[in-house]
Amino acid sequence: MTGTLFSKADKDIEINKNNDCNDLQCEEFEETPLYAAVLTYLGYAILCLFGWLRDFLRQSNIEKKRGAVDPNASLGFVPLYQSYESFYTRNMYTRVRDIFNRPIASVPGAQFELTERMSDDYNWTYRYTGKTISAVNFGSYNYLGFAERTGQCATDAINGLKSYAVSSCGTRSEIGTQRYHIELEQLLANFLGVESSIVFGMGFATNALNLPAIASKGDLILSDEMNHVSLIIGMRISGASYQTFAHNDMNDLEAKLHAAIVHGHPRTNRPWKKIFIVVEGVYSMEGSICRLPQLIELKKKYKAYLYMDEAHSIGAMGKNGRGIVDYFNVDVNDVDILMGTFTKSFGSAGGYIAGRKSLIDHIRIHSHANTYASSMSAPIVQQIISSLRLLSSPEGEKRICQLADNTRYFRRKLVDMGFIVYGNKYSPVVPMLLYLPARVTRFNREMLRRGIAVVTVGFPATKLLEARVRFCLSAAHTRPMLDAALAAIDEVGTDIRLRYSSRHVHRRLKDL
Repeated sequence: MTGTLFSKADKDIEINKNNDCNDLQCEEFEETPLYAAVLTYLGYAILCLFGWLRDFLRQSNIEKKRGAVDPNASLGFVPLYQSYESFYTRNMYTRVRDIFNRPIASVPGAQFELTERMSDDYNWTYRYTGKTISAVNFGSYNYLGFAERTGQCATDAINGLKSYAVSSCGTRSEIGTQRYHIELEQLLANFLGVESSIVFGMGFATNALNLPAIASKGDLILSDEMNHVSLIIGMRISGASYQTFAHNDMNDLEAKLHAAIVHGHPRTNRPWKKIFIVVEGVYSMEGSICRLPQLIELKKKYKAYLYMDEAHSIGAMGKNGRGIVDYFNVDVNDVDILMGTFTKSFGSAGGYIAGRKSLIDHIRIHSHANTYASSMSAPIVQQIISSLRLLSSPEGEKRICQLADNTRYFRRKLVDMGFIVYGNKYSPVVPMLLYLPARVTRFNREMLRRGIAVVTVGFPATKLLEARVRFCLSAAHTRPMLDAALAAIDEVGTDIRLRYSSRHVHRRLKDL
């Protein structure tokens, strides 16, 4: 499979032949079983049917609870929400709102505390009991375990607060640049092996406000269909034309690159000023990894620019924690724009753009995120600086190896038990498919009852037939924590019948 350009269908066939492939790009996306698809559609149909019945009862004044009705609509204003969005909220989402948006009451480490809350009106409102629920955390992006209240990172953050206070009270382009910003940017550039870097206070804005600084009208952006909404918003704001290509499908991408070169702009047929390929390193919903060697080959062949979002891969991938470039051991200069965030592996906040000095100088002048946003606070920056230094030490190497070991162990056990698991076997994001809306809700609640906190995701955040639980592995997870989670998954998966895989034998954990 090495070096091959293939579609999702071809990938399914190849992986089915060799599930133990050692290729760095080996990924698995098993098709939805027919019976699960039928039951999922039926489940949503029943929810809609009862929703319409409840709406009829409300309109007839039999049901007094009015639900999520936009009050501005009756005043003659344009409704804030589409009618189906309000329908979905009051009749489907609210019924299961207790499994979402749970507030936490501690550091989001491997073990944390959830704030206990109760509802007396079927999740319309909540009251807090004052108690907490202790659980193993499989929902936070704390990949390297740096989200700690003790240790070197915490100490450096506290010292930064004492030395520089909370805020600089200014933007980077005015009087908001402190010496710790310069230190972070230099340290980050050295860590990534690039000429220069620039940091921002918000990871989402790093994409949304910097893409418009480098792409504009007359440019073309080719975006992976699974890209994050921050990238999508950035593309829309930029004014550039944009098209999507099938997820990780290099044949589809090359076809669109070829058409863009041959035909140019669809209305004028003039050549595009610039062509950008925009991808993510690790896709947070799919657990898949971009095909960087093939992307570099295509971008060189068609003289395009490559923009890679490493929000979920920087720190978490590669033997040195330097992301997908490190993972594939390719030349960092072959990626034109490196973007990443500090909110995951570094246990902090903010984001960065890295690359050639000419690119970074251009962004410093033209980026709204640099011109108008308040600069990063000292404790936030000191947390990042401390974690970057630790990454280059034996302690950092230990954490990187521990994360990789946890990832392989956890994912392998799930697959061997017969669950459908998406993505690359080295990805710290491990999505397990649940499909039916009722099972999404029950799985979340049953896992918490067993002391395991997980994030479940369904429609409209995913496709209708791809509701899932998304496990986020951390170097802070111990083997007993992983085994406790696997035991709970095994038990709940048996009770509510979640072993959907037709490729792998269905086995209990005790039999492995």
